[in-house]
Amino acid sequence: MQLDLKQLMVPPGNILHLKDISWQMFETLLEELGESRAAKLSYSKGILEIMTPLLEHEFDKKIIGRLVEILLEELNIEFVPAGSTTLKNEAMQQGVEPDECFFIQNEAVMRGKKRIDLTIDPPPDLAIEIDITSRTHLNNYEAFGVPELWRYNGSRLQINVLQQGKSTESEVSFNFPQIPQIKSAIPQYVEQSKISGRNASVKAFRNWVRQQLQ
Repeated sequence: MQLDLKQLMVPPGNILHLKDISWQMFETLLEELGESRAAKLSYSKGILEIMTPLLEHEFDKKIIGRLVEILLEELNIEFVPAGSTTLKNEAMQQGVEPDECFFIQNEAVMRGKKRIDLTIDPPPDLAIEIDITSRTHLNNYEAFGVPELWRYNGSRLQINVLQQGKSTESEVSFNFPQIPQIKSAIPQYVEQSKISGRNASVKAFRNWVRQQLQ
């Protein structure tokens, strides 16, 4: 089966599903599309999903990623922001590109690395998915052993933590147990940013975090 890149151009907000895609074909597609592409790819045992996000999706992922950075800064926790780095493992036949991801507990292991190899490297400690256009496939993250996954649907933040190999919904963040209100605070400040502006909301969130830590 040959894939024509022109046939894979997905309009924003749409998803293309392809079956019987070999791992080599997936790897070739990643290489040909390059890192500057708009589309996100997800692969699981021959099933390939290609999604081109909407502006709303991109805005939400950026602001939530920044809020996570503020949490880590105020808690004085070193971290490696890995963005939408492709997570893949041929032996598992799994590949996924989170909207944002962070190495936190494993920051020292990943510090300075230019590539991630999940055959020897740990998975990100936190991954973030914006579930506006598509629905996150938990099996990808479970397979890689990602300890914590945030899923934001435009109004609600769902926190999933890995327990005995299964991604389970939680009220408290594994990475930020010091701030139990984080599940409700993140959506609040994301929405606030759309009214009062990004900079004002980011500053307000930083002040709020500092108050929680007093």
